[in-house]
Amino acid sequence: MENKQIATIGVFGGSGFYKFLDDVEEIRIETPYGMPSDSAFVGKIGPHKVAFIPRHGRNHTILPHLINYRANVWAMKSLGVERVISPCAAGSLQKHVEPGHFVICDQFVDWTDGRKSTFFEGPVVTHPSAAETYCPELRQLAVKTAKDLGITVHETGTVVVINGPRFSTKSESRFFTSQGWEVINMTAFPEAYLVKEMDMCPLNISLITDYDAGLVGDVPPVSHHAVIEVFNNNVANLKSLLFSMIENIPVERNNCECAFTKKNSQL
Repeated sequence: MENKQIATIGVFGGSGFYKFLDDVEEIRIETPYGMPSDSAFVGKIGPHKVAFIPRHGRNHTILPHLINYRANVWAMKSLGVERVISPCAAGSLQKHVEPGHFVICDQFVDWTDGRKSTFFEGPVVTHPSAAETYCPELRQLAVKTAKDLGITVHETGTVVVINGPRFSTKSESRFFTSQGWEVINMTAFPEAYLVKEMDMCPLNISLITDYDAGLVGDVPPVSHHAVIEVFNNNVANLKSLLFSMIENIPVERNNCECAFTKKNSQL
């Protein structure tokens, strides 16, 4: 893979978040896995060159179950990216996690079906650990930055990732809640796990837009319109968090093992 160190930080934008930086260079990337969701838009924040890719495309034309996650992640790696931040709109499965709150997830549960979820297809046998997928250094910095900005943030959380495009039934949602999981989303897997496979540092930032269908008896069914409305009302907080956090990310990776995922996974 060609690696020119065009950018060191990557950001995937989700529903309602299709543009991040203003003064950017647009780079179109072809990958061995097909075309990414969109071009990479590269600009600068503090000491870092930052690449932004809207995971649904700039006009939100790609549904969650049809995103080419491997192409998107490969594109980031080809630019020289070392850390990838993945903000996303998400639902809450617990009453104390309220719409408008942020959750810095530390675990995921894969409830998807049929997604291409690994780069490792032989001939070398490779078994990457997913026990601690998300980068501890980035998670700590995200939590501190959110608190400094006065954003209500949950320092840990498990996100269950459903296939989409449909939302959960009430029964499915009640089951997820009963497991103690906090967040539900359609894109957090395999994105973060693929980032980890590529020896980059993954970070999930879940912006809670709604209570999921089975949480409370009188909660109205979630709609895409409602999700986007809440997300739009909080996108300024998200951008403030990202800008402040990225400015303070250390240039060197010293406090995590993310860069050695592949090395530590081969038999």
